[in-house]
Amino acid sequence: MRQKNTRLSWLAFHQAMKSAEPGFSFNFFDKEDETLRNACTEVTSADDSDVCNLGSVNMGRISDINEMSEVVELATKFLICGTLKAKLPYEKVYDTRQKNRRLGLGLMGMHEWLIQRGSRYEVTPELHAWLSVYKGVSDKVSRETAESLDISKPVANRAIAPTGSIGILAGTSTGVEPIFAVAYKRRYLRGNNRWVYQYVVDSAAQELIDRYGASPETVESALDLADDYERRMAFQADVQDYVDMSISSTINLPSWGSKLNNEDTVPKFANTLAKYAPRLRGFTVYPDGSRGGQPLTSVPYSEAVAKLGEEFDEHVETHDICDISGTGGSCGI
Repeated sequence: MRQKNTRLSWLAFHQAMKSAEPGFSFNFFDKEDETLRNACTEVTSADDSDVCNLGSVNMGRISDINEMSEVVELATKFLICGTLKAKLPYEKVYDTRQKNRRLGLGLMGMHEWLIQRGSRYEVTPELHAWLSVYKGVSDKVSRETAESLDISKPVANRAIAPTGSIGILAGTSTGVEPIFAVAYKRRYLRGNNRWVYQYVVDSAAQELIDRYGASPETVESALDLADDYERRMAFQADVQDYVDMSISSTINLPSWGSKLNNEDTVPKFANTLAKYAPRLRGFTVYPDGSRGGQPLTSVPYSEAVAKLGEEFDEHVETHDICDISGTGGSCGI
């Protein structure tokens, strides 16, 4: 049985490194009954019909650890009060919320915070201290606020969502992710069948360049770290130590068939992930080019700056996991 499970795990890792599917849910120790319960994977629960009130703190705009404590306190109170007002779709969800009252206070701007301090993408001693405040204050305030309102205490207080849209609006890095790329082409559909693209300078990267004088060539990005997936795994595991639900994070990999992502590199990747798996809850990867119509492609900063504001036509051949595997529930087979 152990050999069979090992073979299945290897095949799953192999397929993920090739096609970006499947994603993984790790449910160990006291969380063995809690699986990932939403598409972005940051919410976990052992109950069906569960619900979580999510919100995010922008670390990139907080000046010191004392302000971090104040913001976490206010955000936790805001989320717990939201559980008293939010309308829900059916009665069982109300009952489950009353029992669990899950809060998902998250973080974003973490990579910007590191770059502000001249640090590379890793959980530094200072970041550990801020994360300790994040954990300790949210737990304390959640418990005390529930007691003062005479309501059930939340069974969980922290989850880190992807924050893709709100990260863009805030002009900061998203969730725990490093900046995807300093500059990139963004593809999108115009109408029903016309693919176009624009050149974009990442708003968070531009903020760092303008505000802190960072060099576009030295800002680490998710694509730079595609060659160093262990550092991404270690970062997610270190942050997960402070999160009582889960973290939405996708690790970028080089394209399948390249020097660093091919049949021969699967065992090393699998062994590295196995080392961190007991400290993770969810895990996904994205090999470059594994989807037709991939929305973002890195380009040199100087090229993007020269073409900002223009829209270009592009022919895109789309494909998905069904084209690669031919099977699976999502393929209608």
